[in-house]
Amino acid sequence: MILSASDPGYRQCTVSIMDNIADPDIRFDENGVCNYYHEYKAAEATNVLKGEAGSKKLNALISKIKQSGAGKKYDCLIGLSGGVDSTYVAYLIKQHGLRPLAVHFDNGWNSELAVMNIENIVKKLNIDLYTLVVDWEEFKDIQLAYLKASVVDIEVVSDHAIFATMYKLAKEKKIGYIISGTNVVTEHIMPPGWIYSKMDFANLKDIHRQFGSRKIKTYPTFDFKKYLYYSSLLRLTPISILNYIDYRKEEAKRVISRELSWRDYGGKHYESRFTKFYQAYILPEKFKMDKRKAHLSTLICSEQISRAQALEELKEPLYETQELKVDREFVLKKLGLTEEQFDEIMHRPPRSHLEFKSDRRLKEKYMNMLKRTQRFRAFLKKL
Repeated sequence: MILSASDPGYRQCTVSIMDNIADPDIRFDENGVCNYYHEYKAAEATNVLKGEAGSKKLNALISKIKQSGAGKKYDCLIGLSGGVDSTYVAYLIKQHGLRPLAVHFDNGWNSELAVMNIENIVKKLNIDLYTLVVDWEEFKDIQLAYLKASVVDIEVVSDHAIFATMYKLAKEKKIGYIISGTNVVTEHIMPPGWIYSKMDFANLKDIHRQFGSRKIKTYPTFDFKKYLYYSSLLRLTPISILNYIDYRKEEAKRVISRELSWRDYGGKHYESRFTKFYQAYILPEKFKMDKRKAHLSTLICSEQISRAQALEELKEPLYETQELKVDREFVLKKLGLTEEQFDEIMHRPPRSHLEFKSDRRLKEKYMNMLKRTQRFRAFLKKL
């Protein structure tokens, strides 16, 4: 049974706005502070560098990337969705003189504003753009399979293909660094039960096998063996560059709006019409999950907004009535679902991703092997 805010057992963190609605993993200390706050502070202390330390680390990385890419057309890869983080990454690395190849995944759900933002970014920054246009019928079949399976993380379908495309391009063009907009200070907090591994191809394949109707032929895939090959043998290095600057979300928006004519979507990842409908309707309606709590809580922990501001924002409706009607009609029509079919899917009980096949055990064995051989590998590295 899922709690509501009016239930006697309801609890909310006294620092962030995380609560125990649809989150069995949340814990509270004696002061009512949740585990996500403590986990955020630990991640910030370990991974975030600001001021002189951040500048020193960033400049060292930039020099290393330039040296690695000497004589090549590109020295790094960046993903470009048109959102705040990826746009600011593009702006930042151009300021530092890097030569990126931007990669965009067109899954058929881009908003018109997203298309406009991306066009402005690549034009004003003078960077090359590689756009993967997925086979829509094949992609739609995988998305529908996830909907029918009633698992929580439907965004795996897009994210998996993005990762697969990025790593494949890095190999083809001999690029050693992938720079992402992933960062601690604006997106670290997320309950583990609200998302799933984007790289678990065994899980994706099994869900699609049970609920899909078409063969996967052109959809980009990336299994664990490929991950080992790319990361260990080809030594592709992912870098979260925003962890080495004083990254403030609102200031980043002002910069990219002024310099790149960027326009706001009104929500995190709302550059995709499907993602907007998924986060603002499917998740809260079916799974009772409101991702705004996690996004806003991270900003509270990084002292970019106050708890009072976050609580006020949380009072705003996820959808205005007419906007929801328009988006619902659009999504259902594009997916080829009737109202009755969609309602039946929405009423199916949620299922765990782990009810389907997974490569999790293979990953755990690999990580255990790395731990056991850590000293030996360090010795070999010295030699």
